Amino acid sequence: MTDKSMPTGRYRRLAKVGTAAAGQAAKRAGTRAANVVRSEEKASAALEKSHIETAEQIVAVLGTMKGAAMKVGQVLSFVDVGLVPEEYREEFQRRLATLRDAAPTVAFKDMRKVIEQDLGEPLRRVFDDFDEQPIAAASIGQVYRATVDGREVAVKVQYPGINRAVQADLKNVGLILRLVGRIAPQLDTKALANEVRARIVEELDYELEAANQRTLVRMYRGHPFIVIPDVLTSLSRERVIVSEFVRGDGFAVLESEDDDERNRIGEIIFRFFYGSMFRQRKFSGDPHPGNLLRLPDGKVAFLDFGLFKQMEREPIELELACQRAVAENDESELHRLLATNGFLPDPARVDPTELMAYCVDASWWYTRADHDVKLTSELAAKAMLETANPRSSHFRTMRHQDIKPEHLLGRRLGVLVLAVLGHLRASANWHRIAREWMYGEEPGTELGRQEAQFFARAAAR
Repeated sequence: MTDKSMPTGRYRRLAKVGTAAAGQAAKRAGTRAANVVRSEEKASAALEKSHIETAEQIVAVLGTMKGAAMKVGQVLSFVDVGLVPEEYREEFQRRLATLRDAAPTVAFKDMRKVIEQDLGEPLRRVFDDFDEQPIAAASIGQVYRATVDGREVAVKVQYPGINRAVQADLKNVGLILRLVGRIAPQLDTKALANEVRARIVEELDYELEAANQRTLVRMYRGHPFIVIPDVLTSLSRERVIVSEFVRGDGFAVLESEDDDERNRIGEIIFRFFYGSMFRQRKFSGDPHPGNLLRLPDGKVAFLDFGLFKQMEREPIELELACQRAVAENDESELHRLLATNGFLPDPARVDPTELMAYCVDASWWYTRADHDVKLTSELAAKAMLETANPRSSHFRTMRHQDIKPEHLLGRRLGVLVLAVLGHLRASANWHRIAREWMYGEEPGTELGRQEAQFFARAAAR
């Protein structure tokens, strides 16, 4: 990879984003002026058209960029975010998928330089053996297989130049979110942009990722069905992270398993991501099918901890209180919780009944449905459409909401976990599992009982 193949100048990128933002501002002003004399139906249609154009502008801008923008595209491409109507969605997803699959191709000699620069020694002095063919590629790096002192390891290496490319993109995140703000004007886009920048900057620091991974290794060491690979701290640097190599079945294999096995894997995924967030308040923010493997003993190994969040107790307690209000259909309490904590900038403009309906449509599968629910990709897409589509009955409610930055990664996690479980077609009584952290209830599944015993032993140590 050369600087020519990965442009890093902010001004070239800024011009692209700025042009899009300015164009949308002009169109929006024209729409508002025309709406004065339009009927309510026509005004609503014009607003919808404006939102569709904004969504297309966001995709177009992301498509011209690398680094951080590519990562945003990867997130959007995995979940049908519902920003466009049915007839345009296939094209929207196709364009986003090009971002998801746009990992750069880099010659090994260039990747070797990164490894040797960071480790301070030639490759042959550090590793017994090193396979030059990458076993995985992502938006900011590649993974290789090697051996150290007879131990098989995975070596994740950043692309040369990716740091500068991402840093250039990050300076423009605020402008991209201003486009998002056209759809949801109550969002504090400046605060959200700062949170996005902070999390992505952390992803560039593999030493920090190694620390995140060690945190989860300690949390889950000896767990009955969750495995976090060990980190070789002495060989992990800012652009290189070396960890235990694990072999197992990827997501494509898991999707083809029978119902019982898919349901078991689904419960493990749900427990790992939601449980880590609501119990330990420390969680991986990247629930992606490529980041998990089923090991030969049936346990599931989770990988990649660059996107990681540690939350204070107060915001987690707020999230759980809101979930309980939804479960109990307590409209006034849900409205009060969100209003007093800054999620409703103008509470009087949000009807409590409509707010509850909005939250139910987003989370019913684990907050309300006290029975087995088989999740599907269609169901996951419907949940997103009901809470993000300009044609949704909830769209007006969504436009009058904000989200506090410290909650952003958790909300993203919820969306992506639903998408992963939908692809897996997993079935469970998700509500009964969630009640373990919502209400502190005893587990009702075998996996839950095994996990409860593990945490009880850990607490006693």
